[in-house]
Amino acid sequence: MKYGKRLRNEVERSLPEWRGEFISYKLLKKHLNLIDPAASRARKRSRISIEDFLEAGNGREDVNLMRVNIGFTRLLDEQLQKINRFYIEKEEDYVIQLQELKDREANLESSMEMLNLQQDVLDFHGEMVSLLHYSFLNSTGFMKIVKKHKKRAGSPNVQLSFMPRVLEQPFFSTDLLYNLMRECEAMLYRLFLAGEP
Repeated sequence: MKYGKRLRNEVERSLPEWRGEFISYKLLKKHLNLIDPAASRARKRSRISIEDFLEAGNGREDVNLMRVNIGFTRLLDEQLQKINRFYIEKEEDYVIQLQELKDREANLESSMEMLNLQQDVLDFHGEMVSLLHYSFLNSTGFMKIVKKHKKRAGSPNVQLSFMPRVLEQPFFSTDLLYNLMRECEAMLYRLFLAGEP
């Protein structure tokens, strides 16, 4: 199954409320289809001077290819910023939520409060797992679309400049999220074993 279709199915199945926050893979692919692969291959193979190139009238094709590449790179940057914004907001919310859950744990007074807290912590953990899944789907999407660009344009420039930046982004480095999940799991352990000897 193609990645774009798999992404749509995965979003609809598990994360429909976050639909607009994922990589716009279809839009990026449409922009990528503006690149004429034959022109890029011919440009890559030819070893003529710039003057010969411009005199032959091929300069316009090269300028168009540059425009498409610049537009594609801008669109990639916009998508990267959108995903980072959403991911960082979620992480910040999770830090606050975890603290609230810890406060509730410290002030438990009845078994009913404990049951409610157990359910809330389980739901919270599930949402963090969803954010981890979100991170994975988006990073896979970036890798796939940049690889398609390299293949289509015949130039590794976007891949060389863009992929190291993707790997350094907050949505790709999930250390904080993993730490929050561990703390949540420790709380679950304490809550479920609270009455055990």
